[in-house]
Amino acid sequence: MSNPEPLLEGERCDSAWCEIRRSGIHGRGLFATRDIPKGTCIIEYIGEKLGKEESNRRGWERIDFAKKTGDAAVYIFTLNDDFDIDGNVPWNAARLINHSCAPNCEAYIDNDAIWIGALRKIKKGEELYYNYGFDLESYEDHPCLCGSKKCVGYIAGEEFWPKLKKKLAAKTKTSKARSRKS
Repeated sequence: MSNPEPLLEGERCDSAWCEIRRSGIHGRGLFATRDIPKGTCIIEYIGEKLGKEESNRRGWERIDFAKKTGDAAVYIFTLNDDFDIDGNVPWNAARLINHSCAPNCEAYIDNDAIWIGALRKIKKGEELYYNYGFDLESYEDHPCLCGSKKCVGYIAGEEFWPKLKKKLAAKTKTSKARSRKS
């Protein structure tokens, strides 16, 4: 088990179920501080509640910043048809949960709050993951580093995997055809 990465000023984890540590996937992540039973509500995803127009403006601004700096991208989470949560605040440790194509957690909404819950029993010391559920609009901008056996290579919702696999197969076929012509 690795040593916890130092917290940034103002950063904390307000859940007894997990703590912030260095992650092999991307910078930092959340790790179970004890065994977590399946179905447990682990941590709330918190931040500023935004209308959709402001959410889109911030999202695109953050994407532009990430392209220039390589910094993490957007922490905006859809709450409902009218509002999103901008979790890009130091007191939102849940923003550090990394994506995986084989998640052990899921995000769900309950009473206008976003929660992360355990999909299965999670062992003490295990990193917490959920599938970010991105669509395929800009999938190439979001390579997946989860390393799971189920990994599809990009951060995408499981419902998009069949279409993504077809796109990737077509891309490979085109690439091989070009190589043979050279």
